[in-house]
Amino acid sequence: MSQQVYNFGAGPAMLPVSVMERIREEFLDFQGMGVSVIEVSHRAKQFEKVLLDAQESFRQLTNLPDNYKILFVHGGARMQFSALPMNLAGRSASKKCLYVETGNFAKLANKDAKGYGDIQVIASSADTSYDRLPAITPEMIDQDAAYLHITTNNTLYGSRYSQFPDAGNVPLIADQTSEILSRVVDYSKFGCIYAGLQKNLGPSGTAIVVIREDLLGHASAETPVLLNYEQCAKDNSLTNTANTFAIYVTGLVLEWLQEQGGIAAIEKINEQKAKTLYDLIDAGDYYRGVIQPEVRGTMNVSFNLASEELEAKFLKQAGEQGLYALKGHRSVGGIRASIYNAMPLAGVDTLASFMKEFESKNG
Repeated sequence: MSQQVYNFGAGPAMLPVSVMERIREEFLDFQGMGVSVIEVSHRAKQFEKVLLDAQESFRQLTNLPDNYKILFVHGGARMQFSALPMNLAGRSASKKCLYVETGNFAKLANKDAKGYGDIQVIASSADTSYDRLPAITPEMIDQDAAYLHITTNNTLYGSRYSQFPDAGNVPLIADQTSEILSRVVDYSKFGCIYAGLQKNLGPSGTAIVVIREDLLGHASAETPVLLNYEQCAKDNSLTNTANTFAIYVTGLVLEWLQEQGGIAAIEKINEQKAKTLYDLIDAGDYYRGVIQPEVRGTMNVSFNLASEELEAKFLKQAGEQGLYALKGHRSVGGIRASIYNAMPLAGVDTLASFMKEFESKNG
């Protein structure tokens, strides 16, 4: 039997094994049709059911209020960095859009938004290498702004909002790519959340956008039709040929999550996984955490060793033991263990055992 491999990659990330097995089983013959799921028309009644079932599963899992639309859109999360101001900046006469910069992707979000509105960064932790979350006070939030954008979990560093900012009457917009469905969240606090599928939901290249209905209809005249949320909502994500395979896989992942007991159940498991690694990091100074303990999340655990040479040795030996894709992001370096919903406890326990052994031999 081949060695068990655990994929700690930040994305595209691992999917639940049972989901992968079902994909394999159905790939050549979807629902007895004699064709693959990737050959079924996006207009076919069979795919329409796949789409509607995925939307309903998401709605049930999150207790999503009825006045929110669930969209599947092209381009992944990064495309939404531009789509958001195109669709929402027009809510404000000044087109003022507020951003909080807490990491690399939060920085890219406001960078990509420039040109489509008056983009203002009201708080940033760049001066401390994003090792914390900056304070946001009510007086910082201009109530005439179109929206306030945050990144709820920062993939490179592992920081996460435990409580979300109160934006008053300004819609709160959130990039939830690296933590979506990992913990119970009250979606009624947000005007819009979005996430690339490739970490907790499915394949890369597509994003889910969950938007409150009253925020539709404000797109600028220059907004391309495939980036127009109102049009996407009218067409139920089928303005043109959607990524049918990605939506199909997402539906299977959502079914799997329901089978695990839902979001509250997976949240407890995620907390246990993160605690296993952070307890080991905190036990001494051999492994050095990247962020302040009070802002630690459960999806991405980033840390460093004493030297780049030691980190290279760690990564090489970890890979030889089936611990895959632990290298930190190129802009940060070090080690990063992404432990999304699909990562089993056994994978984290195996990594923790390796870390203890490595320290004992190289400490």
